[in-house]
Amino acid sequence: MTSIAVLDDYQGRARSLADWASLDGDVTYFSEPIEDLVSVLGSFEVLVLMRERTAFPREVLEKLSKLKLVVTTGMANASLDIDFLNERGVVVSGTGMSGPPGAGVPSTVEVAWALILAVFKRVTVEDQGIRAGRWQLGLPRNLAGATLALAGLGRLGGSMVSPARAFGMSVIAWSQNLSDERASELGVEKVSKAELLERADVLSIHLVLSDRSRGLFRADDLARMKRDAVLINTSRGPIVDEPALINALSNGTIAGAGLDVFDHEPLPAGHPFRSLDNTVVLPHLGYVSEAGLQSMYGQALEDIAAFLSGHPIRTLGPA
Repeated sequence: MTSIAVLDDYQGRARSLADWASLDGDVTYFSEPIEDLVSVLGSFEVLVLMRERTAFPREVLEKLSKLKLVVTTGMANASLDIDFLNERGVVVSGTGMSGPPGAGVPSTVEVAWALILAVFKRVTVEDQGIRAGRWQLGLPRNLAGATLALAGLGRLGGSMVSPARAFGMSVIAWSQNLSDERASELGVEKVSKAELLERADVLSIHLVLSDRSRGLFRADDLARMKRDAVLINTSRGPIVDEPALINALSNGTIAGAGLDVFDHEPLPAGHPFRSLDNTVVLPHLGYVSEAGLQSMYGQALEDIAAFLSGHPIRTLGPA
């Protein structure tokens, strides 16, 4: 039987969300991060990865000599050396977007709005205050009349526009490849990066992590923002220079942040984001929902079955 490892099943739900028993394989589920990937995974022929929770650089992959197939949820994985796997003849398959078209805003966008509301309405601060016997520690802010600045206007960024209008916000957008046509299609004002930062009451990031976007927002960029502005990141942590963001939040360069993604996940013990009181943090929940995971694991199972039948599907080639 084919040996299959399902990694980073944090909620322990992978087993119940797909019919793994239908495969001609022996499936092992890992709910905790693996420290020594080579020794633990060296005997497996198939790996199922949950997005970029675990990094697989070349120096790790070249030691996994029995590997024949890697399945990653999503159709890209910046933490996986796909080029090397292709060179070695290991098949890499992905999964498509979860949920049927037109089923509402994507889960990641819902999380972005949860973070915006949590920061603007002081949800976590006031919740903790009540539990400590205190009452009304500060003044919430209104979204009505505020400016939502979108870094990225693709599928996710575009889905931020309608809720913003429902809240009475104005919307501006920028990205390195944003076209006039796309901005016009959504009725959004296209601006420069500098103007995006300077006008933002909420800067919400919806970009793909790449060499071009890594470290895209640095200390000098954050310094352009209003002192009462907030930053929301539900994309990938390294798009924002993390030390620069910590400094900006600590010294009042910006008022707050709502973060679902980080440079290192899970967030290490003692990390400043755990203690900054002007920061709301979530454990990378943007794509995590029962419906979403069911779709991802279901398609991962399809990828494995197709590979075992000799006809791989949803294969990923060199970048």
